[in-house]
Amino acid sequence: MIPSLGSTESATLARQADLARARRLALGLLLLFAALFIASTIAPRSLWSDAIKAVAEAAMIGALADWFAVSALFRRVPLPLVQRHTDIIARNKDRIGGNLAAFVRDEFLDAPALVSMIRRHNPAGMLAQWLSAPANAGLLGRQVARLGLMALETAEDAKIQAFLAQSARALVARLDLSRSMSAALSALTHEGRHQALLDDVLARVGSMVRTPQARAFVADTLVQWIRREHPLKQKVLPTDWLSGKGAAAITHAVDTLLKAVAEDPQHELREALDGALQRLAARLQDDPEWTRRGEELRDYLQNDEVLGRYVSGLWADLRGKLRADLDNPDSVVARRVAELGQWLGMSLAGDAALRIRLNVQLELWVATLAPDVAQSVATHISDTVRRWDARELSRLVELHIGRDLQYIRINGTLVGGLIGLVLFSVSHAGALWNALRTMN
Repeated sequence: MIPSLGSTESATLARQADLARARRLALGLLLLFAALFIASTIAPRSLWSDAIKAVAEAAMIGALADWFAVSALFRRVPLPLVQRHTDIIARNKDRIGGNLAAFVRDEFLDAPALVSMIRRHNPAGMLAQWLSAPANAGLLGRQVARLGLMALETAEDAKIQAFLAQSARALVARLDLSRSMSAALSALTHEGRHQALLDDVLARVGSMVRTPQARAFVADTLVQWIRREHPLKQKVLPTDWLSGKGAAAITHAVDTLLKAVAEDPQHELREALDGALQRLAARLQDDPEWTRRGEELRDYLQNDEVLGRYVSGLWADLRGKLRADLDNPDSVVARRVAELGQWLGMSLAGDAALRIRLNVQLELWVATLAPDVAQSVATHISDTVRRWDARELSRLVELHIGRDLQYIRINGTLVGGLIGLVLFSVSHAGALWNALRTMN
C-alpha cells in the first residue's frame, strides 16, 4: 500500500465526485454523437444527412481513440493485439519511478541549477529582510519554542528515556578518559596556546592584587593569623600596623612577581609550567596508574546509582522549568530567539560584504553537497515508488489527474467532429456550393 499523497478524506471524496462528473460528461457527449450517427443513417439520404453522419463518425472515432488512450494508462483494455500496451502505469511503475527520480535529480537538484537560483534570489538578503521585521522574528521565536516543546514531550516517553540513558552509558564505556584528557591537554598547549591564557590570567590577577580590597583582605588575614598562632605577641605588638605593612609588602611582592612573569617569555615559572604540563600529558598517555584511574572514573560515571539519580533529578527539574517556559505564550526562550533573529537580520541588512560572503559560502556548500543529496533524494523516490502497490498507485494517479484527462476525451470528441466536418466540406465542396446557391 502507498500513502494517500497527503489528501484528506473530504478532499478525496471531492476528487472522486469531480472525476465522476467529467466521465459522465465525456460519455454523454459520445452518446450524443452516436445518436446523431444513428439518426443520420436512418434518415433519407441527403447531403445534409451525409454531413451529419460524417461529423458524428469523426467525433465518435476521436472520442473512442481518446477513451482508449486515457483508459490504457490506468487499466487493462482487453482488445486483441493492443492489450499488452495498456495498464501502462501499473506495468511500468518501477520505470516511471526511476524516470521521475532522474528528472528530479537532474532538473531540480542539479548543482549548477541550485547555484544559479542562489545568485538570482540572494538568499542572504531575503533572510535579512525577513528577520528584520519584528513580526517575523516573533514568529521564529514561537516556532522554535513550539519545536522545543515537541522535543521535550518526545523525550518524556519512558522507552525513549531508557534508550537515551543506555546510549549515554554506551558512549561513556567507549571513552578512554586518560588518553582523551592527554589529547585535550596537548591540543591546549600546542604552539604555546596556554601562554596566551596565562598572560590573561596574570593581567587579571595583577589588577586584583593592586586593589585596596586585596590589601585589606591580606591585612585582615594576617591579623587573624597573629591572633590565632601568636596570641601573646598580639597583645604587645602593634598588630594593625604590622598587618598593614605586611599586606603592602606581600601584595607588592606578588605584583612584582606577576609583572616579571608577564614581561619575560622565558621566565623560569613559564618554563616550569610548560614542563609540568608536558609531563602530565605524557603520564596521562602512558602511565598505567593514570589509565587505571581513568577506568575507575569511567565505571563510576557509568554505574553509580547516586550520581545517576542526581543527574536524573537535575534533568527532571530543568525539563520541567523549560517546558513551563516553552508552553507559556510569553516564553522567555521565544523572546530571546526573536531578539537574536532580529539582531541577525539587522546585522545582515547593514553589512553588504557579509551578505555577499554568506551567499558565496552557500554556493560552495550547494556545489559540494548537491550531487550526494540529489542522488540520495533520487534513490529515495525510486525506492519508494518501487515499494508502492501498482494497482493502488494507478488508482491514486487517476484520482488526482483523471478529471483533466477526461477533458482530453471531451476535446477529442469535439475536435474529431470538427475535423470530420472540414474533411466532408473539402470532399463535397462542389455539392455544398450548389446547395447553398440553390437555397439562396
